[in-house]
Amino acid sequence: MSCRRQLPAPLLADLLGRLGIALGAGIDLRRAWAAEARRAPPRWRAAFAAVSDALAGGAGLAESLAAAGQAFPPVVRGMVAVGDETGHEPEILRDVSEHVRAGVRARRILWQSLLQPAFQLAVALVVVGLLIFIAGLLRDAAGRPIDLLGLGLAGASGLAWYVAGLLVIGGGACIVWRGANAAWRAGAGGVRRIATLVPVVGPALAAAEAAAWCRAAGLACGAGLPAGRVMSLTALAAPGLACDPQRTEAALRGGATLADVLHASGRFPRTLVEAVGVGELTGNTAEVLARLADDFDDDARRGMAAAARGAGWLAWVLVAGLIGLVVLRIFSSYVGMLQDAAGRL
Repeated sequence: MSCRRQLPAPLLADLLGRLGIALGAGIDLRRAWAAEARRAPPRWRAAFAAVSDALAGGAGLAESLAAAGQAFPPVVRGMVAVGDETGHEPEILRDVSEHVRAGVRARRILWQSLLQPAFQLAVALVVVGLLIFIAGLLRDAAGRPIDLLGLGLAGASGLAWYVAGLLVIGGGACIVWRGANAAWRAGAGGVRRIATLVPVVGPALAAAEAAAWCRAAGLACGAGLPAGRVMSLTALAAPGLACDPQRTEAALRGGATLADVLHASGRFPRTLVEAVGVGELTGNTAEVLARLADDFDDDARRGMAAAARGAGWLAWVLVAGLIGLVVLRIFSSYVGMLQDAAGRL
């Protein structure tokens, strides 16, 4: 049965790590996968069963993973195919497992940094809702509700409109986010250009993608793949940094180095190009890229943490502004009531 959703990254990392250990110990692939299929969560058992059927039919592991549809990411299937071709399945599976785990750690740190700003934003939205409801309980001299926020909303009916508006905005934001995320993964240039213009966030996203490229390239180079195949695999991991494999191979045959090809594309950070050049000179490109991936991950984490702090500061500014606005409008309302009373005397 073909699956349209990817396995959760922690589950995928554990699966690949255990498979690498099992194959390294000499356990037959079909037997090792059968054990994983029995351990699989219920919602993913159909995908695991599809892989089991393909293995039973004599297919290799990469081809069998493809039988499960989108359950396994393309870059994972590509690297597993490298293991099938080179006979280094245990090592490749363990390396890909660590690659996935690194991504899990990076995303976990990112979400943890966003928890406080998200809480502060939620507090601000709740405060607005409470003020709208309280506005329906207050009356001016004419007996009308006092519009504390100037939004034309007051009382229970105003609160209902406010909640409905939040739901519409939230739903629209989710749709836009999913579309933008899909476009980013597909390498859409427009989305990427807009994202890179955002202060702090843009450089952090670029660093995260460079880290993904370095890890995939490091794994591919460590497996001894030709440059064209390296470019094919890195395009799966980092679509925004994709280079044409055939042009890369032609340039290398013409005497250029891989660093020259990356520099000519104009897409890669200078530090990455220089690191590849050093790796080519010293013959340890895979190790250099692995270390550089950690550096890019650190840059991405620092950038996202700074963006999260900025978002938290903006949320508190919003809350403080709302409180100041309410105080000012209440004061203005009572001043108006006093002026009306003085005018009638």
